[in-house]
Amino acid sequence: MVCHADPVSTTWRHLPAPAREIAAAAAEAVAAARERDAGAYELAVERLTAADRAGLVLGGVVRLLLEESHPDGLAGDDVRQVLERCVRSVTPWWSQVDPHVLLVLLASALGVYDPGEDDAPPGPGEIARHAPLLVADLLAVTGRPLDDYLAAAFAEVARTELHD
Repeated sequence: MVCHADPVSTTWRHLPAPAREIAAAAAEAVAAARERDAGAYELAVERLTAADRAGLVLGGVVRLLLEESHPDGLAGDDVRQVLERCVRSVTPWWSQVDPHVLLVLLASALGVYDPGEDDAPPGPGEIARHAPLLVADLLAVTGRPLDDYLAAAFAEVARTELHD
């Protein structure tokens, strides 16, 4: 009998199964977002929302992408431009995009979001549904593959867990 499991990049074989699931689902969702394929995106983010801690990993990816694309730091105008560019590019093919969730993702990645001050903080599912949109948009700026950022984000999560 042949196994029909999703192909796993050799990059992720060393990771525990839950982390491999996040990597595979994130790669699918980002690819669907880059292709502007709403059907494939819905399937991929459904899988991603089921993966525990996907938001944490993708938040790390967003932070790394922001740091690389803005090496001199981000000003308020930079954040606004990233948000506007992402919303404009996504809205024609995925009408469910919520600018507030994207803003929360950006603020969280930058370490300036306080959920206690938010009247309607998005849940982990909404974060996981929107993070690939922001990742795809930022990847277009850097021109580097997602795998590099995922590997760095997983390493960061592992370091944090070791020190806790």
